[in-house]
Amino acid sequence: MNEVLVIIPTYNEGENIVKIIESIFTIHQDINVLVVDDNSPDGTSSKVKEVIPNYQNKLHLITRDSKMGLGTAYLKGFSWAINKNFEYIISMDADFSHNPSDILRLYNSCVDEKNDVCIGSRYIKGINVVNWPLQRIILSYFASLYVRLITGMRIMDPTSGFVCYSVKSLQNLNLSEIKFNGYAFQIEMKFKLFLKKSVLTEIPIIFTDRKFGKSKLNGSIIGEAVFGVISMKLKSFFS
Repeated sequence: MNEVLVIIPTYNEGENIVKIIESIFTIHQDINVLVVDDNSPDGTSSKVKEVIPNYQNKLHLITRDSKMGLGTAYLKGFSWAINKNFEYIISMDADFSHNPSDILRLYNSCVDEKNDVCIGSRYIKGINVVNWPLQRIILSYFASLYVRLITGMRIMDPTSGFVCYSVKSLQNLNLSEIKFNGYAFQIEMKFKLFLKKSVLTEIPIIFTDRKFGKSKLNGSIIGEAVFGVISMKLKSFFS
């Protein structure tokens, strides 16, 4: 899996970042990891720098000047991966809500089954979420339903951030045209790939809420997603 890069965007994930790095490399010694940190005040970047020598040029760090958001962090990582000639990119969170042992399942779905994109889905087989309050489960589930109704995609979990992309599929997009920066970024990426006729599939995962650190979800992020989906769909009629 030397051709695989895991991208982890971070902001104030100092309690989690070294643990998640260690966990990934314990399971997958032949993988590469890129942390894109938004100059976290809690010293996340410094903690990554401390452990970089342990991983023989397989752990990488980009530290940006300020908090610039999830979407631009991933776009920065995508460009870095493309320039370094990786073939597959896996996006995931730093807080253990995504299980590192599922990385291989996402990768195998793309490689063995010739899928362009494989999504780690919370909802493809029931609701597989652990330790979320009921209102958050309801919000997330109905957000996914809303996205399916507006966009016409059949993806059960369009807001999922645990995704394996083939670099070839990303190269079919104009990444500079990706506009959303919060959780709507995840929807926009899938929708743009859907419009390009990329082969998107889902596999079931168990999503576990974070134990350390604070969620970045807030009202503005939800608003961006709600109105952004309608905007994306309308623009798709003219492109």
